Amino acid sequence: MIVAETSVPLPADWRDLFALTKPRVMSLVVFTALCGLLASPAHIDPVLGFTAILCIALGAGASGALNQWYEADLDAKMKRTAKRPLPSGRVDRQAALHFGVGLAVFSVLMLGLATNWLAAAILAFSIFFYAVVYTIWLKPNTPQNIVIGGAAGAFPPLLGWAAASGDVSTLPALLFAIIFLWTPPHFWALAMFVRTDYAAAGIPMLPVTAGLRATRAQIMGYSLALAAAAVAPWALGLTGAIYGLAAVVLNGAFIVLAARVWRNRATEPAHMRPEKRLFAFSILYLFILFGALVADRLLIA
Repeated sequence: MIVAETSVPLPADWRDLFALTKPRVMSLVVFTALCGLLASPAHIDPVLGFTAILCIALGAGASGALNQWYEADLDAKMKRTAKRPLPSGRVDRQAALHFGVGLAVFSVLMLGLATNWLAAAILAFSIFFYAVVYTIWLKPNTPQNIVIGGAAGAFPPLLGWAAASGDVSTLPALLFAIIFLWTPPHFWALAMFVRTDYAAAGIPMLPVTAGLRATRAQIMGYSLALAAAAVAPWALGLTGAIYGLAAVVLNGAFIVLAARVWRNRATEPAHMRPEKRLFAFSILYLFILFGALVADRLLIA
């Protein structure tokens, strides 16, 4: 694409606006929200269910757009994010702000009208939490940013459940806890082999501020806590054997990979194979675990 030398920004391509929504992150949001909706004991009309998932996806996209709007200058300093639409100049910053706010308002209102206002309120809070609490306050100021900020990504199954049933009970709360505890080992595994990017941008990620050894110990600790949370729905009798077996096997594998990260002493990204394997497996882990939950609930029903 050739950008003309003019003070008037060119109209954004639809693909650039789509990229602002962080579609890779959105895919996980949509999947876990759908699992929360299907795991709910309430039955929802398929059209309303589709509308609910669409609204949750649009809300996640709004969070991503607002995050990229605020972090455009930081993204320009990082190799991993420098080609995003805003730092590369393909989207005007004001247009990104309007796009994000518009998506946020539309998604919340539509979810409230289509399902219930509890789900809409949770969606509104999740957008605010990610765009303001995490992006503006936590991320640039504390190495615990991803720990507290992990709550932002843990809302989707809670949202799906609330959209279907109009309430929140023990199981969706545990699903929230699983994603909340999953986020630190997942993200820190990535942050360790791209820590120079974060250091260059001045973002206080744990591998930058506390070092690799402390980060590896934290990954091990959170992996053990994650295992306890993931097995809890089965131990409490809230799910059946399919989920229970999946939880035991997946968390056993997760702990083995986390232990390899803990024992690793490499400081160069080229030698961080355990970290890269844990990061890749952690994505697969969440998809299989939540898929097993849905299979378990549908078979029981």
